[in-house]
Amino acid sequence: MRIVIADDSVLLRQGLALLLTEAGHEVVAQAGDGPGFVSSMEQHRPDLGIVDVRMPPSHTDEGLRAAVKVRAEWPQARIMVLSQYVEVSYADDLLAADASGVGYLLKDRVADVDDFLAHAASVADGGTVLDPQVVQQLFTRQRRRQDPVDSLTPREREVLGLMAEGLSNGEVARRLVVTEGAVEKHTQRIFAKLGLHADGGTHRRVRAVLNWLGAGAS
Repeated sequence: MRIVIADDSVLLRQGLALLLTEAGHEVVAQAGDGPGFVSSMEQHRPDLGIVDVRMPPSHTDEGLRAAVKVRAEWPQARIMVLSQYVEVSYADDLLAADASGVGYLLKDRVADVDDFLAHAASVADGGTVLDPQVVQQLFTRQRRRQDPVDSLTPREREVLGLMAEGLSNGEVARRLVVTEGAVEKHTQRIFAKLGLHADGGTHRRVRAVLNWLGAGAS
């Protein structure tokens, strides 16, 4: 395989290059930051790009963002992401459209050379390789996500449903046999729970209804 490696640690970068070269692969370029990885991938169009998640300047998720950028511009790119710790901030974006040809491993896995080389070959062939800890973090993150519509009470959902029919607060009040003031209180709580704060450029009733429809109006 022709491979591009990006890691701000020269020692690890050279170590990976040596390991891959001894396995019969060709390291066509090396980079020490995200932009360097992106440009090297665009220039060489390798069979595989290997990139560290944390690189300069902030040492947070530059490598992961660079991987997302490469895939956005070149969807067929095969990329193996390596990380000391699980960083899921952009992992969803990397895996969202098409997870084929994507790998995300913790650096500890490199210690098992045979497995690492097998994983690299699998990603280059279009496979998906995810570290079990990455899968667990992504799953936990997904479970913690909650549609704000789910936080509405049954009465608030009923009010929002009538709003979706185009009814005014007065019409909703008549339909539910309550006061218009009560409906106004319900709508204000709905706006608060959906994060729709007063804004001259935003029609909150429309946004609330869109959230309702997007949640399946269940």
